[in-house]
Amino acid sequence: MTEITTHHASRRRLLIALAITCSFMVIQLIGAYYANSLAVLADAGHLFVHNSSLFIALIASSFAIHLAKTYNDGHQKAELIGGLINGILYLAISLLILYEGAERFMHHKGGHELVINSYLMSVIAAIGFLFHGAAAWVLYKGRKASINVYAVFLHSFFDLISTVSTFAAGVLIYITGWNVIDILSSMLIASFVLFTGIKVIVSCIKGLHSNKAKLPDVADIETEITTMEHVANVHNVTVVRKNKKVIVGAHVVLKQHCTIEKHDEECRLKVIKLLADKFNVRNSVLQIESYECKHIH
Repeated sequence: MTEITTHHASRRRLLIALAITCSFMVIQLIGAYYANSLAVLADAGHLFVHNSSLFIALIASSFAIHLAKTYNDGHQKAELIGGLINGILYLAISLLILYEGAERFMHHKGGHELVINSYLMSVIAAIGFLFHGAAAWVLYKGRKASINVYAVFLHSFFDLISTVSTFAAGVLIYITGWNVIDILSSMLIASFVLFTGIKVIVSCIKGLHSNKAKLPDVADIETEITTMEHVANVHNVTVVRKNKKVIVGAHVVLKQHCTIEKHDEECRLKVIKLLADKFNVRNSVLQIESYECKHIH
């Protein structure tokens, strides 16, 4: 989610997509009530969690930098906690839909037919196709700029496909009169949401467990590198944890005589050794600059 805070274009695309899908979610909830369709309600529940996950992710990206001692560490934890909340929402909604589906199925077996407006059900699915298509198009144009935008684009694309299945269910109910198709369709959607929720929760718990170890403080790293003999200053220091490895990135500005004497590589090795000895960091991405280099702080 780092891309959300660093790239305003990505944030804007996510907000536009969120506005589109939230609008359709309201239409789905109203339509599910009047169509008496559990499948439409299940799809609305799935969309609610999708929207909440995006909303929580945007909040996490906005506040993590203010809540954390190091930006990357705090951001990862905020994102994982947000994901855990969303996973629990997935479970709650899916179990609710499965329970309601089982209730309706028992009523159906008992000879109590529920009247479903299959025409309205199909119309809502067709409108959903347009809404999800618009959201997917907005995200598609920015998918290469941000991994988060790409992930949400994939989700919107699958939502687009789900509207097709709901539309088909409505058509089948209209042709055959088998209202049980609505129940089966809703339970299928709920099962998918349940599986996704469990997967998200397990992934977030594993992530929080692996991130227990505190990342080195950016200020401490800057101080230690700056005190080195040949270093004039250091800037753009970042600390990230990727695949359980801590990686430090930094732009190291050397004193003028260092670059003239062409021993910048020796200075790089000294910084690498410092990171390993002082902070137990074995992976780093260092950019060595001369004192005259113009850089952006």
